[in-house]
Amino acid sequence: MAVASKKIPAPDLVTVKTALLSVSDKSGIVEFASALAARGVKLYSTGGTHKALATAGLDVTDVSEVTGFPEIMDGRVKTLHPKVHGGLLAIRDDEEHQAAMSAHGIEGIDLAVINLYPFEEVRAAGGDYPTTVENIDIGGPAMIRAAAKNHAYVTVITDPADYREVSEALEAGNGTIPYALRQQLAARAYARTAAYDATISSWFVEALSLENQRHLTLGGTLKQEMRYGENPHQSAAFYVTGDKRPGVANAVQHQGKQLSYNNINDTDAAFELVAEFPPEQAPAAAIIKHANPCGVARADTLVEAYRRALACDSQSAFGGIVALNQTLDAVTAEEIVKLFTEVIIAPDADEDAKAIIAAKKNLRLLTTGGLPDPRSKGLNFKTVAGGFLVQGRDNAMIDEITLNVVTERAPTDRELEDLKMAFAIAKHVKSNAIVYVKDGQTAGIGAGQMSRIDSAIIAGIKAKEAAKTAGWAEPMTNGSAVASEAFFPFADGLLSAVAAGATAVIQPGGSIRDQEVIDAANANGVAMVFTGVRTFRH
Repeated sequence: MAVASKKIPAPDLVTVKTALLSVSDKSGIVEFASALAARGVKLYSTGGTHKALATAGLDVTDVSEVTGFPEIMDGRVKTLHPKVHGGLLAIRDDEEHQAAMSAHGIEGIDLAVINLYPFEEVRAAGGDYPTTVENIDIGGPAMIRAAAKNHAYVTVITDPADYREVSEALEAGNGTIPYALRQQLAARAYARTAAYDATISSWFVEALSLENQRHLTLGGTLKQEMRYGENPHQSAAFYVTGDKRPGVANAVQHQGKQLSYNNINDTDAAFELVAEFPPEQAPAAAIIKHANPCGVARADTLVEAYRRALACDSQSAFGGIVALNQTLDAVTAEEIVKLFTEVIIAPDADEDAKAIIAAKKNLRLLTTGGLPDPRSKGLNFKTVAGGFLVQGRDNAMIDEITLNVVTERAPTDRELEDLKMAFAIAKHVKSNAIVYVKDGQTAGIGAGQMSRIDSAIIAGIKAKEAAKTAGWAEPMTNGSAVASEAFFPFADGLLSAVAAGATAVIQPGGSIRDQEVIDAANANGVAMVFTGVRTFRH
């Protein structure tokens, strides 16, 4: 049953006479408290915050003196008291509330400055279970929610970034805070506690390997406001969750203008793809355009891997994203800057490479300190009208899949290596996906078609265009291995791949016409293996 409001109008301006300060992040708190004290605001505080303010010479009262009750249980219980929450929640213009305050000696709190135990930081640092649980704040969220609910009379601050705005409002209002600002700060406060609780909930899901919880929340912290989204008429922003998975969210940007919505989306796709190839096995490069790869390759050197990736589709690579699985060196940097590129992302870059990139002011260089683990679990989200879909990250790895040779001819060792590489790349190509690989580099990629046969045909056409551009005698699809991320429903898709020159095929299998497809492969001397694993990417 809903609680009825007494419909007491909120005052436009509220004079700040008292302030409660209890913060984990103490950056700027002494300066802000000093400004409050200079205005005659009475200060109350707790624990470490009280110590910091007192050490700075401020006249501050410990909350335990107000409550008449000491901090107990290692500080777990200190502010959960009627004299604190009554001071935050009291409706100043309500006679019954005023009477209760008078009867119980409760003083109103006009300003609450509170931020929370560093749960996100402890989680990101990989704290053990007991330590992580101990950093779940209880009193902080309770006070924040109380103050935010009573924003008609109370100003709540949850982030040091807001100190300046509140100080300027106090200056402009001669010690008062306007209702509009109190409303905005209350909204920020609830967003903060919601994100905090969402992070705690997601940690429990991961720690306990829980699935499909009854309630699921998303929490993030604004990292970047953007001029627009995918298109200029769409608003956009970039939020980070605190997950320390190496990638665009945690990368260091060494130069260049701010990343756009599309830049971030494409850079993430590129780096997740190149991470499929362990750096200790061989250098690898991936070039992405509009979230699809236009070239991927491995080689003996990083620069050669880039050149081979570029050769697959040098036209589409213009204005693309380059992802590398090893430290960017000067030779590779010199090669990349020959073509207009939006972003380079790599685990690291040496100083010579950084200097070369620095000469291209519009080229963004990101370093991550490592590669994301393609085997790790995680959640992917997609919004729909009225809700969102959640699924686990596609962490299917070809080396962990039993391959079933279904044709008369088994693939050669070289074909098998190319088949495995094609499978890994096809995971990152929009469905329907067809990927040709030869000698460790993509020979042709067909992406995002409604018909699988069209993807096979388009990939073959792109391979012919690449051969013409490079001056090769024949397209690289001749003698290639081909991956389909889902089964061939008819033999025609396979026959299109054979017509393009493929001699070996990897696909999930599972069609009612599998035998028809197998027969077509046998009739053309093609080796084919089934994985039993579909890797759609919509």
